[in-house]
Amino acid sequence: MAQTPAAHSDVVFVDGVRTPFGRAGEKGQYWNTRADDLIVKAMIGLLERNPDLPKDRIDDVAIAATTQQGDQGLTLGRTSAILAGLPLSVPGYAIDRMCAGAMTSVTTIAGAIAFGAYDIGIAGGVEHMGRHPMGFNADPNPRFLAEKLVSPDSLNMGNTAERLHDRFPQLTKERSDRFAMRSQQKVAAAYEAGKIQPDLVPVAIKSEAGWGLATEDEGMRPGTTMEVLAGLKTPFRPHGRVTAGNASPLTDGATVSLIASADAAREFGLPVKMRMVSFAFAGVEPEVMGIGPIPSTEKALRKAGLSIDDIGLFELNEAFAVQVLSFLDHFGIDDDDPRVNMWGGAIAIGHPLASSGVRLMIQLARQFEEHPEVRYGLTAMCVGLGQGGSVIWENPHYRGGK
Repeated sequence: MAQTPAAHSDVVFVDGVRTPFGRAGEKGQYWNTRADDLIVKAMIGLLERNPDLPKDRIDDVAIAATTQQGDQGLTLGRTSAILAGLPLSVPGYAIDRMCAGAMTSVTTIAGAIAFGAYDIGIAGGVEHMGRHPMGFNADPNPRFLAEKLVSPDSLNMGNTAERLHDRFPQLTKERSDRFAMRSQQKVAAAYEAGKIQPDLVPVAIKSEAGWGLATEDEGMRPGTTMEVLAGLKTPFRPHGRVTAGNASPLTDGATVSLIASADAAREFGLPVKMRMVSFAFAGVEPEVMGIGPIPSTEKALRKAGLSIDDIGLFELNEAFAVQVLSFLDHFGIDDDDPRVNMWGGAIAIGHPLASSGVRLMIQLARQFEEHPEVRYGLTAMCVGLGQGGSVIWENPHYRGGK
């Protein structure tokens, strides 16, 4: 008689690493580096950190990219698996959910593990926004605009952020600038304390000056002040409120994670950094895509039987400061709540679209180690074309408390 898969397996986050993030464009550190080489370098780093994992036991490789063309095309999960030295028996595929690509790679692999079809998978994402700007060569169906299915604003993320300021007048430019300044300060402090570096995989880079090594995120501006932010241009509308200072910069980079069933982690002696509790994606009006994490978080909390008060640590992607502030206001969380983006976020680190979801998880996992009094954490992000994604995690180091 055929055996049926187990009804449900606990899904755990074993490990995650990333490349340093680079500024997109000709002056960025990865201008002469291929996108697929970034994800391959991250995958090799992940495998080297987990030498006890039999490579032939990896069930699948899911790698996301938003602009799937050129060196970000050709079914990245499969090509990167081969290039990283995995056995040819290990399959792979590519995912696109814009900014939530890597997050969706994780939840898709997790779903297969929970169902009992997989034991172990690799999930991540890469974006080389210098080579492949968001939406480049895309051909949106003319019905989108002709039939007024979406506003023209919805196809420009900066305009959607300005619309959040319009919709919620309490979300002032001053608040956005202050949040952005604090993000820069927190990232600088985290680097100073050595919090971020352990999960970075150095990347060999080539420039006119010769070969070098990328060892840290390139977008950091620790000297940012409110005065500097106040004087920046508002590129999306005259006298607007969204600037290069309170938004994430265009960024290149890759992230990758090892996701497993709890049983497989035990079998191979792999560490368990987090346990997945629930996840959810939700849709909103594309014109205000920044509020997407609100309904996706409510949905994930409902599925988990939790409330927002149960969340002890938040890793929220800072696509735009106003987007994070809209989330905090909705849930009654203070702008400076110490639980939120403890080590700063994308405004300082960068947001290489499809790779950012796993960066949030890497940082949350490290924070869990330092905070055994915290039981649950949240990784959440807004997504282009009006979506949000949220994953709730449990701290395996929890020793009682919040």
